[in-house]
Amino acid sequence: MLSAITNRRSIRRYQNQPVPKHLIEKIIQAGMLAPSSKNRQPWFFIVTAGPAKNDMLLAMRNGLLREKEHPFLAESTQHQSGALRTLQIMEQAPVVILVVNSLGIDIRHPLHSEDRIYEICNAQSIGAAMENMTLTASDLGLGSLWICDTYFAYDELQQWLNLRGELTAAMALGYANESPAARPRKNMDEIVEWRIK
Repeated sequence: MLSAITNRRSIRRYQNQPVPKHLIEKIIQAGMLAPSSKNRQPWFFIVTAGPAKNDMLLAMRNGLLREKEHPFLAESTQHQSGALRTLQIMEQAPVVILVVNSLGIDIRHPLHSEDRIYEICNAQSIGAAMENMTLTASDLGLGSLWICDTYFAYDELQQWLNLRGELTAAMALGYANESPAARPRKNMDEIVEWRIK
C-alpha cells in the first residue's frame, strides 16, 4: 500500500475507455472499509456514468451559472474558474462517484455544539473513505480526482440527488491519460512540532 500512497496522483485527463463495474465495486468496498467515528459509517455512494452522469453534470453546470449571478459561496468567487475546469474534468472522466454524508445536516442549518462535532467526525470518516478509494483506484491501475468544487452547485446537485443527506465530495474515475509529476509537499520541519519530553 505504501507504493499506492507514493505513486497516487490527482488525474485531470482521462482516456475514453469505460471502467468495468467490478473495479468500481472494489473501489467502493475499499471506501466502506474505512474507519468511522462511533462506527456510524455515514457514507452513501452514487455512481454516475453515461446519460445519468450527463444529467448530474447539467445540474452542476446550471449551479455554476447561477453562482456567477447569485453566489452561494460569495467569498470564494476567485475559485469559480477552477470549478469550471473541474466540470470539464468530470465531463471527460467515464465515471463520477458522488459521496453523500447520509447523516449530514443541511449546510445552511445552524449547528449546536454537539451537532457540529458530529458533522466534523462524519467529515473525517468520509475523508478516510475517500482516501481508501483513491488509493485503491491507483492500486488497480486507475486514475482518480477527489473533488470538492461541487459546493459551487450545492443546491442544484442536492435537488438532482433527491435524497436525504449532504453531498460531501465527488470522485472522477477512469484510466489516466496523463502522468503528472508529484506535487511539492511541505517539509517535515514546517509541519511537525515534537513534544516528547
